[in-house]
Amino acid sequence: MPKLFFILFSFIQLSSSAQEIFQRKLKLMGSKYDITVVANDSIEANNYIDIAANEISRIEKIISSWDSNSQTSEIIRNAGIKPVVVGKELFDLIKRSIAISKLTDGAFDISYASMDKVWRFDGSMKKMPTEDEIKTSVEKVGYQNIILNEENYSVFLKLKNMKIGFGAIGKGYSADKAKDLLISKGVVAGIINASGDMNTWGKQPNGDDWKVAITNPLNKEKAFGLMPITNGAVVTSGNYEKFVTFNNVRYSHIIDPRTGYPASKIISVTVFAPKAELADALATSIFVMGSDVGINMVDQIPNTECIIIDDEGKIYKSQNININ
Repeated sequence: MPKLFFILFSFIQLSSSAQEIFQRKLKLMGSKYDITVVANDSIEANNYIDIAANEISRIEKIISSWDSNSQTSEIIRNAGIKPVVVGKELFDLIKRSIAISKLTDGAFDISYASMDKVWRFDGSMKKMPTEDEIKTSVEKVGYQNIILNEENYSVFLKLKNMKIGFGAIGKGYSADKAKDLLISKGVVAGIINASGDMNTWGKQPNGDDWKVAITNPLNKEKAFGLMPITNGAVVTSGNYEKFVTFNNVRYSHIIDPRTGYPASKIISVTVFAPKAELADALATSIFVMGSDVGINMVDQIPNTECIIIDDEGKIYKSQNININ
């Protein structure tokens, strides 16, 4: 899902400790990453950024379904055939993904990758797929058919040709892992921005919080609000650039994995959470669940908040949101 609405407000300047902000833009996991660190000099900063980039590349080699040598590809190749023993890291990521599927009643589901592509959002669609086509498209989707064995860390996809994919959680996970690694190396502050999945820690050298502006999806020239982010993650996802319209109903590219029908009515979801992995998954889920159910769910998750904007410009906020 595209992450569209972030503008990072930071000021590169010396502090009393002579530390500065350094940033580098990279192409990783097929996406744009901005890695920002606070360091003493450019040599130290580049070393830290290289460490983060290598960590993200390491994760890609585990979760990529495009890399035939990845553990994820091995799971997919053996769908309906046999369980595949994987490393604990991937096993735990799949286990957490299934937990989010249960939390969201299947609105989030890594087996969405099994879905037949009956919807196209490139301007080529001239008519809606039929009900039968839509129903058939999700026949192999269902997290209940992902079987985990805790004893040997094996993963089994019960259905032949079933697939899993981490498009709605992988970049958030990579941001979390890169952040944790840099903190362990002594980096006092920074930001991992994985195509809009942002994870921050520490403060700017002048003592100010990092601040993120959330753009109004109905007017991209204006910021909807400005949020200080000290130590946590924020993910904003939007669907207003990829959609089709039939019978005056707009269908977004975010598809409900349970039904095969695209989500509608919501155009922007911003989630604040301790981890980018969780924020990433919830942002996707809320599009599918709808504003009322989404807000109710978020209000029950500790240290997690959200802002939703619907297609009429109405704003919904979880109970503890404080935005300027």
